[in-house]
Amino acid sequence: MAITRATTGRVGSAEHAGQAGRVGPAHLAAVALLWAGAVAGHLWYGNRHDFFDFNIYYSAVRWWADGHDVYSYSRPDPVQGALGFTYPPFAAVVLRPLVELPLGAAQAVFGAISAAVLAAVVWRLVAPVAVRHGYPPWFAVALVLPLVSWLEPVRETFSFGQINVILLGLVVADVLVAVDRRSRLAGVGIGLAAAIKLTPAIFVVYLLLTRRWRAAATAVGTAVAVNLAGAALLWHDTWWFWTDLLWRTERVGHTDRLENQSLMGALARLGDGGPNRLAWALLVVVVLGYGLWRARRAALAGDEVTGLTLTALVGCLVSPVTWSHHLLWFIPALVVLVDAAADTGRARWRRWSLATLALVLYSTVSFSVISWYDWHVVERSTTTGLAAVLIGDWYLALMIALLVALPVRAGGPVRGRSVTVKTPLTDRPYSTPQHK
Repeated sequence: MAITRATTGRVGSAEHAGQAGRVGPAHLAAVALLWAGAVAGHLWYGNRHDFFDFNIYYSAVRWWADGHDVYSYSRPDPVQGALGFTYPPFAAVVLRPLVELPLGAAQAVFGAISAAVLAAVVWRLVAPVAVRHGYPPWFAVALVLPLVSWLEPVRETFSFGQINVILLGLVVADVLVAVDRRSRLAGVGIGLAAAIKLTPAIFVVYLLLTRRWRAAATAVGTAVAVNLAGAALLWHDTWWFWTDLLWRTERVGHTDRLENQSLMGALARLGDGGPNRLAWALLVVVVLGYGLWRARRAALAGDEVTGLTLTALVGCLVSPVTWSHHLLWFIPALVVLVDAAADTGRARWRRWSLATLALVLYSTVSFSVISWYDWHVVERSTTTGLAAVLIGDWYLALMIALLVALPVRAGGPVRGRSVTVKTPLTDRPYSTPQHK
């Protein structure tokens, strides 16, 4: 039995309005094959890191629960030296309930929470696009989830047992739900994310640039409040972290490792004596200025997803350390690219260029270009010059390309009424339908 797809929303241009499509057996078979292929692929790939990072944090928090300072925990590692707890103290408070469970059970609970959050994030990103292009949201999400699961940042986040998906969920829920609805809780998600891991603090800047003063104040207030609450439980650790450990970037690993795809990581790999700090500072100024300018323009044009994604890419580029598994923001970037490429109101060359960028982004991130040396796809000894730089800094190159090329789509619907806005690329007005 075929299911008629929704026709609410804009599908490229006005002549598509009212056209009905069908989700039939062939579509459902494609979804089933995608899920079967994804599951088989993950079983083949396996849990290559065996929750390595989660196990360290679990042990460190248990060490704290036994009466020690959480930052005094250390585990020797043959590659990166001594490893320990690197998050702010409040993160230890968040993880504290899990150490009451056996390690295996804690891993399962943490993984299940991350999987649920990932599904919710994909739904929030994909469902509006599906409706706009005339497909049922459940079908689009069912199609996208197995594809998303094969992106390297996703599978490595789960394999390492990292908290990245949960942070992504907090930010997406805050900006795309709470801010959109003008909720009094807008800003809480960003504040919690920044209190758990510092890099989401870049979204406070985004709130300020887009004049969400109350949400920005709420984010800062939330971060300060929960850190003070953490200080009440870990006073010595809190003082130690904010006055000393925070400034030791070597604690999270060597900056010149290929997995560090930040600007500082690229510069560190270029020189033998570490990154050129002056060059890094100049690049940071350029990226911050240009990237946040584009993010603000996207938000003011009504494309909150593009604005949010550009802000995240800026944060990843300027952070001293951005491991490849931090780059979950490739997910909304892909959604934006595919959505814009399907918009028949754009010039054909523009649509093809966006589709090509989406294909290159998805294929190279899924097949993890920066891991080619480890997988012996390319032997390190046979690659020099530009080829070596492209392989080693591929995700960095993708982020810079997205910073420039990620499209700003036409403004989203205003609740309760129709509005006329201008498409940023075509400068053609169109009427945005009501969404209930």
